[in-house]
Amino acid sequence: MGITLGQGFGAEEALTGESRSAQHPGSPAAPLTAPLTAPRSFRLRVPATSANLGPGYDCMGLALDLHDIIDVVATPRRDGDRPQVTVSVEGEGAATLPRDATHLVVSLIERIMARHGVGMPDLEVRAHNHIPHSRGLGSSAAAVASAVIIADELLPDGLTDEEKLQIGSRVEGHPDNYVPALRGGVALSWQEGDRFHTVPLIPHEELRTVLAVPDVEQSTAEARGVLPEVVLHADAAANSARTGLLVHALTSAPELLLAATCDRLHQEQRRAAFAPSMALVDSLREAGHAAVISGAGPSVLVLAAGDSAARAARSHIADHAARTDDMWTPAILPISRAGATVEEYPR
Repeated sequence: MGITLGQGFGAEEALTGESRSAQHPGSPAAPLTAPLTAPRSFRLRVPATSANLGPGYDCMGLALDLHDIIDVVATPRRDGDRPQVTVSVEGEGAATLPRDATHLVVSLIERIMARHGVGMPDLEVRAHNHIPHSRGLGSSAAAVASAVIIADELLPDGLTDEEKLQIGSRVEGHPDNYVPALRGGVALSWQEGDRFHTVPLIPHEELRTVLAVPDVEQSTAEARGVLPEVVLHADAAANSARTGLLVHALTSAPELLLAATCDRLHQEQRRAAFAPSMALVDSLREAGHAAVISGAGPSVLVLAAGDSAARAARSHIADHAARTDDMWTPAILPISRAGATVEEYPR
């Protein structure tokens, strides 16, 4: 779970105006109140996500049944000045992520709580990371959602659903991954001015998802950096039509998924950035499978109509890997309907 805090709007800008204590950002900061009088222990599960889904660039995403798990132990501060923080990381990012208050999840928790006039308690955070990093599977969105939910649990009055939506979307910079990480399922999201909005889409009962994860990483910033600043009117119009069709295919007519996942805004433009991924997408689509780049890549997602189609796509991925010597790990993953969940447990 590693990204630069505030890569979307900047940490302070992302939180300003979204909390009850930030209604007048020019006023002097109020002293922070103590958040806890008794220890709390809970476990948080946050799903991986796949964004864009072809033509739904920066506005559509879904949650996958692959989760990061975070165990949290919060206790009243022993030292009045600074909270005592310990962080352990297992799995993805274990060799690179910080083990102190500079960890993204911890630093964002503290900022959210401070904006609500509440000091962060002493924290022990144990992260069990299963979402691959830099693979287009929303590991950064999962980290942001984790911080927002933990802050919600620790604040005396919690956060409203609207605050959760706005804070996390602002920190991420766009809501396509963050909303399904927070709420689960399939989501269509958009921005008006400085406000983010979202509506859930109810996926068709036959919708299945197949994921192909490579053994190489891809930077989201690098993938975005190769996109042109100007697109043709014809391409924009074509993508608008396919995005509308995608909503219909996901919810009502999965037999239209192949046509609905055609994109003309971002995938072909980034072919050089993840050529093996695009080769797999091409191979799958030629065989009739609705394959797309997952997020900024390099993972590939297949949207399938039913179990048989999902198994066929998984077999095709394995055969393609054997033919090309590219390393792909295919898996049929259910859509995670619940999003981020919290389970309280005794210490």
